[in-house]
Amino acid sequence: MKIPADLIEKYDVAVPRYTSYPTVPLWENDIDESSWKTNVLKAYQEFGSKEGISLYIHLPYCDSLCTYCGCNKHITKNHDHEIPYLEALRNEWDKYLELLPSRPNLAAIHLGGGTPTFFSADNLRSLITYIRQSSNVLPKAEFSFEGHPNNTTLEHLLALKEVGFERVSYGVQDLDHKVQQAIHRIQPFSKVQEATHYAQLAGFRQINYDLIYGLPHQTTQTILHTMGRVNRLRPSRIAFYSYAHVPSVFQAQKSFEQYLPKQAEKRKLYETGKAALKSMGYEEIGMDHFALPGDDLLKAKLTGRLHRNFMGYTNFSSHMLIGLGSSAISDVYYAYAQNTKDIDLYKEQVGLGHFSHSKGHTMTQDDIKTRKTIMDLICNGTTEDANVIWRMENLQLLNDLQKDGLITIRNSNITVTPLGSAFVRNICCAFDHRMKNKNARTFVFSKAI
Repeated sequence: MKIPADLIEKYDVAVPRYTSYPTVPLWENDIDESSWKTNVLKAYQEFGSKEGISLYIHLPYCDSLCTYCGCNKHITKNHDHEIPYLEALRNEWDKYLELLPSRPNLAAIHLGGGTPTFFSADNLRSLITYIRQSSNVLPKAEFSFEGHPNNTTLEHLLALKEVGFERVSYGVQDLDHKVQQAIHRIQPFSKVQEATHYAQLAGFRQINYDLIYGLPHQTTQTILHTMGRVNRLRPSRIAFYSYAHVPSVFQAQKSFEQYLPKQAEKRKLYETGKAALKSMGYEEIGMDHFALPGDDLLKAKLTGRLHRNFMGYTNFSSHMLIGLGSSAISDVYYAYAQNTKDIDLYKEQVGLGHFSHSKGHTMTQDDIKTRKTIMDLICNGTTEDANVIWRMENLQLLNDLQKDGLITIRNSNITVTPLGSAFVRNICCAFDHRMKNKNARTFVFSKAI
């Protein structure tokens, strides 16, 4: 579907990505250690003890800087950092074990970063073994990690498979050499092929790729070239993300600013990639995500069981997500908390027996209603919640979205149209009462298109 240029110009504004609601910059930062413990226990009693808890573990180290990257990371080649950081992770996990009234059921683990495979295979195995031995791992628990094709070894994959990992997401981004040079992430196709082959040898059930459109020097031809090579390897899922350009936050992005595609050109890159993926047999799941037929995530989409959290789309409900590590975010349904980004401060605070939170947010009833509406739209493309129109100031914006053909409104039902799927972040923003606050406009978000 060709997107009209006037709509791209109108809606290509800075809006949140909605991996959570409220989005992190708009949190009220009203969480102290006592209130956090109260909310964790409340969520555990209501959700966690039944459905289990999910863990996100942030491993922040990278041995080189990818200039496009918007993650919280620390660049170093000194692997002496590994043991002290893993000790801090165990200390933080011990805090939760002391707090919870029973041995926790574990529904998922995701290792993110940074570069998780910066850590040795033995050290990763040791960490996960420690967590497993203090938990009840549920029969259908999902363990996954983010891998860099250049340094994910067969040893890493065998060690992680041994402790329960079944899925790896490789950060491929793009396979054109000129693009790779610009973003300082040079990984030949042979390395991606090798890493994929190693994951297959190790017995991984799912191999996913992360790709990005909107990078410097990308053209429709380079996108097709990348997709053609990806098709030779046939990963289970593909996340085809929009590049988030926020150089005021990540200064390294300024190095290639002049080579970035413009609005309509960037959208054409996505449409080209999407058409290629569909021709390759991949089906669209949600915002920028695709999977082959039979994939669990696609089944969840088709049956209305798709969920979303800080780790992306999931096929299971995760009302209780605990983040371990510097900058890691926890979501316990009634509250959010983020650990400090300062690695040394994080290690010091958890070593002294404290949670290392730098910011947080307690959910109001309005927040809970709004979150449900936004997650329904992002996951299912529709919401039947009449409460979405409880704020009258949104009505004009909703009418504009309907007039532009992005949504349909029938009674209390709001549905995203095929055209509107390109603007789902803008549609979600219409229900974001916190974004109406003048102070919200001072925060930096990436462009929608």
